[in-house]
Amino acid sequence: MATSSEPRSFIPMKIAILTVSDTRTFEDDKSGQVLVDRLTAAGHHLADRAIVKDEVDTIQAQVKAWVAREDVDVVISTGGTGFTGRDVTPEALEPLFEKKMDGFSWLFHKISYEIIGTTTIQSRATGGVANATYIFCIPGSSGACKDAWDGIFAHQLDYRHMPSNFVEIMPRLNEHLKRTKLQTKEGC
Repeated sequence: MATSSEPRSFIPMKIAILTVSDTRTFEDDKSGQVLVDRLTAAGHHLADRAIVKDEVDTIQAQVKAWVAREDVDVVISTGGTGFTGRDVTPEALEPLFEKKMDGFSWLFHKISYEIIGTTTIQSRATGGVANATYIFCIPGSSGACKDAWDGIFAHQLDYRHMPSNFVEIMPRLNEHLKRTKLQTKEGC
């Protein structure tokens, strides 16, 4: 990891957490809570949190509503990334992506492989961008949420991470539309 001679200030992101499950409630949603705990401990803001059933239309409706909001920079969904008949999160969200982030899936699987071995192949973790909002789909286990946060999000959602991070490129995600969701103190 490269370092800069000029220190950067932390810029809190506004993050929405979506749990995709036919059975979870806020009382027993360990995975969603892991993400909420980690993002708030890091200094980010919880923009919203929801639990929806494993149904394409329901998942899309919730994420479309968040992506349209100015107060949501990132959506992280947990659950529905496997191969069973009810696992439809990638099918619901990938059509919303203006750009798919292939490297996210690759890196998530690399990190996951070091912890759970070949079982990582059972996940269809994915990520992309829509309307200058980052969208990530990770597995529904609390371990996968910890791994994704600690191994990827903790760094890429931190403006101080060098040599590059998601925060610093966010103002340019919709430059073709001349719209900026995030203005930084650093002038990015």
